[in-house]
Amino acid sequence: MTTKYFYIINHYVPFPSSEYGGLWNVVAESDDECFDLIAENDNGYNQEYYPILRENIMKCQCFELNGTHKSSIIEQFTT
Repeated sequence: MTTKYFYIINHYVPFPSSEYGGLWNVVAESDDECFDLIAENDNGYNQEYYPILRENIMKCQCFELNGTHKSSIIEQFTT
């Protein structure tokens, strides 16, 4: 069984894409998979902020999960 983690990522993207920021809740096997899931959802729209996103993933709250979980974005709140 592969270990999965629950990520809670606070990621700010400045105006005009966003004025306030966002919060992403993601289940993933690794920081890289977490980044890939968010970037895929973003469709490359905010690529210039991807280096900051990687930093935010590395320093976010992350919890190991028990059981079997599918890697996915659970919830996103972006403004």
